[in-house]
Amino acid sequence: MPTTRLPLLKEDKPKRKMSRKVTAILLLLFAALLAVIFFRSSVSHISKIEIHGDKYSTQEELLAGSGIKVGGQFFAVSKTEVEAALMKLKTVQKATVEKKFPGSVLITVEEYPAVAYEMNQEGILKAILSSGAAVPVNDTGIAVEKPILTNWEDSDPNKAKLCKALASIPNELTSDISEIVPSPTLSFPDRIKLYTRSRFEVITAISLLEDKVAYLNQVIETEQPGLIRMLEADSYVPFIVETRDEEDAQE
Repeated sequence: MPTTRLPLLKEDKPKRKMSRKVTAILLLLFAALLAVIFFRSSVSHISKIEIHGDKYSTQEELLAGSGIKVGGQFFAVSKTEVEAALMKLKTVQKATVEKKFPGSVLITVEEYPAVAYEMNQEGILKAILSSGAAVPVNDTGIAVEKPILTNWEDSDPNKAKLCKALASIPNELTSDISEIVPSPTLSFPDRIKLYTRSRFEVITAISLLEDKVAYLNQVIETEQPGLIRMLEADSYVPFIVETRDEEDAQE
C-alpha cells in the first residue's frame, strides 16, 4: 500500500515579528528616557556667560538684551537670534556669539564709537555715540579731541544726524572742533554753529558738514581766526584785531 506524503506546513513566525516590535518600542522608550535625563541634567544648561568688548554698555544691560541667562537651556540658544537681539541696543554695532559645550556661551560686542560729549543739567558728562545714544562716561575717560554738544534736545532728530555725520568724518578733520550748537533757520533747519580750539567760529549745516569739512581745515591751517560760512557758498572773514596803537588813537 503506497504511503501518502503529507505537505509541509509553513512555519508561522508571529512571535519573532512581535519580538522585533517590542524591542523597537523599548529602544525608543529608553532613548526618550535618556533624553529627558540629559535635558534635565546640569550638562545641558548654560553654566557660564562671558561678555567682551563692552565699554559704554554695562554687562547687565548686554545680558538682559541677549535674552539668555545662566541656567537656561544651552541647546535652545540660537546664535543668530542672540546676535540680532543685541544689535537692537543703541550701543551695539556688531555682536558675535560662540557656544562651547558644555554650557559655555561667549559674547563679543563691537560698540558704536563716541563722536562727541555732552553735559546734562545734572552736570553729568555723557559720551554721544555715532548711533545717537548718550551713555555715562565711565573710568575709561574721555577723548579730548571730541567736541562738546551744547543746547541739544534729546528729541531733536538732527542730533542723531549730526552724530552719524561726525562718525563718517576722519578724526583728524574734526579734532579742532571744540563745541557744536544748534542754530536752525527756515532755509537750513539743520544749521549748526561750530567753535574751534583755534578760535574760529563756523556756520554750516549738518547735511553739508561732511562735504565742507575739508574747506574748514584748509582755512584753519592757513588763516588767522575768523568767521567761516559753509552753506550754499563758502566764505571766510577774519575777526578784526585792533593793535595797541589803534586802540590808543581811538581813546
